[in-house]
Amino acid sequence: MTLRKRVVVGLSGGVDSSVAASILLDQGYEVIGMFMKNWHDETVTISNECPWMEDSTDAMLVAEKLGIPFQAIDLSEEYKDRIVDYMFAEYQAGRTPNPDILCNREIKFDIFLKAAKKLKADYVATGHYCQKETINKDGKEIQRLIAGADTNKDQSYFLCQLNQEQLSMALFPIGHLQKPEVRAIAKERDLITADKKDSQGLCFIGKVKLPDFLQQQLKPKKGEIKVIPEDLSYYKMQTIPGTEPDTWDRQTLDTLCLPIQYKSEQGKNIGEHNGAHYFTVGQRKGLNVGGTGKPLFVIHTDTKDNIIYTGLGEDHPGLMRKGLFVSLEDVHWIREDLKLIPDSSARYLTRIRYRQPLSMATLIMKKNGLYVIFDHPQKGIASGQFVAWYEGNESIGSGTIY
Repeated sequence: MTLRKRVVVGLSGGVDSSVAASILLDQGYEVIGMFMKNWHDETVTISNECPWMEDSTDAMLVAEKLGIPFQAIDLSEEYKDRIVDYMFAEYQAGRTPNPDILCNREIKFDIFLKAAKKLKADYVATGHYCQKETINKDGKEIQRLIAGADTNKDQSYFLCQLNQEQLSMALFPIGHLQKPEVRAIAKERDLITADKKDSQGLCFIGKVKLPDFLQQQLKPKKGEIKVIPEDLSYYKMQTIPGTEPDTWDRQTLDTLCLPIQYKSEQGKNIGEHNGAHYFTVGQRKGLNVGGTGKPLFVIHTDTKDNIIYTGLGEDHPGLMRKGLFVSLEDVHWIREDLKLIPDSSARYLTRIRYRQPLSMATLIMKKNGLYVIFDHPQKGIASGQFVAWYEGNESIGSGTIY
């Protein structure tokens, strides 16, 4: 008799993970449901609402309905160390981290995965809208991370920091489905989560809004808002040479790909803010500056001198970038067999944020890191966010934007 493969499903209390568990049962797996309690630090709380208690109850009721074992695991300490403290430090430094990508890399497919292994699990499964395919190349098994079939819900971007070992133990049971199909399955099987709304807000504290959360540790600090003219001489230097990108010298690449460092004398003071660390590149709301004609966008934050630099209009040259840079230590390849070596290049589809349409770019590897040159300038590139690159619908690698 063949023993059934054991899968630990991350039951979040939402419809997606509920249906994922149900599908795994249909496929003959031995399924265990596990709820991750990610946050209960009362020193960093805004709302009296407690979403994790409601979610935990819903997850337990789903497990009961499906007839599978259920347990909750408290990962709040690990969340604080690996996600929350990192987020505060990044915002303090004027960078914009992506907690959802970090949650997957550091928690769901690391701490949670280790907990599943202690239960003798062969796999862990989540309700992510993405797919996995295993291929054989030169006698070696390779895991491919494929976009979800529902293009509106595809979450492969959030998994762009996973490695081959993590993917080898991952299952994504709903990745081939459309969201309406998932809800229909939940209704058909009378799961309590069938009509439950998708969660909003931070991945670890649910309904709390980011600016409110940041104010817990990053205190308000008055500073200047400056507007930068469109004819700044530095913008004129950012011209694309008429040769192929992989022939460009380091100086040209740096000019196109590194963030512009503005100086206070370059801008005109047009308002006041409560803290540069609350803002990010590309942000429009929250500046509270009127009478500018065109809308005002953040083009740079200087947390050291507490200055926000802005530009007028969504086509302001400070808002658009022709390239970006990823330091060597921050370059990650899901497909290690496709890794670029120094002084080599490749053409890939890229995105710098969730749900952004893919955009073609040239990736140039140098000894100091990876330069990404876009065919068409990209808006609102923020340091600390992630760029991911794709071959068709397969996620090949990613990196933290410098």
